[in-house]
Amino acid sequence: MGYFRVFAAIPGFFLSSFILMLLWGVIAPKIGLVTINYPMSMLVTITLWLAVAPLAAAAGRKHE
Repeated sequence: MGYFRVFAAIPGFFLSSFILMLLWGVIAPKIGLVTINYPMSMLVTITLWLAVAPLAAAAGRKHE
């Protein structure tokens, strides 16, 4: 079942990257930052996912 969860997360990754790119493009100029392109938003998204995944896994475990 673990492999199927990874495959199910793939579309979410691309969608999250796209949404991040769009929102960053709207907000960044207003606060004086440069905009980012899609590959950079993919890098930011995977970095955040890798940082949050262990926390989510730990929170999802049942404490006995």
